[in-house]
Amino acid sequence: MKKGEVVEWDAKVGKKTLDAVFAEPGARMFGEVAIGTNYNIQKFTHNTLFDEKIGGSIHMAVGASYPETGGKNKSSVHWDLVNSMRDGGQIFGDGQLLYENGEFLPF
Repeated sequence: MKKGEVVEWDAKVGKKTLDAVFAEPGARMFGEVAIGTNYNIQKFTHNTLFDEKIGGSIHMAVGASYPETGGKNKSSVHWDLVNSMRDGGQIFGDGQLLYENGEFLPF
C-alpha cells in the first residue's frame, strides 16, 4: 500500500478475479479500518457483519468508505478483510505498543 492505495497484489488462486475487482474505480483505495471488541463472539461465522466485530480481530476494507464517518472514497467495491490478532498481532500508535495478541494494553 502506498498513500492509501493498494499498488501490488497477487494470488495463487483467483488472480483474474482480484485483477477485475481492483480495476473498478476507487477499489484499490483504503476505505475503512476497525478493531473488533465483541469477545462474546467466539468463532468466525463467515458472516462479515459478525466476524468484523469479533474481539481480538481487526478488519480493513478496500474500496468505498462511509461518508457518514467522513470518508471520501467512492467505489462500487467495499471489501472487508478480517484477520485474527490473537496469536501475535500487534498495533502501534506513535511508536508505542497499544494492542497485542487481541487485547488493548493498559497505558
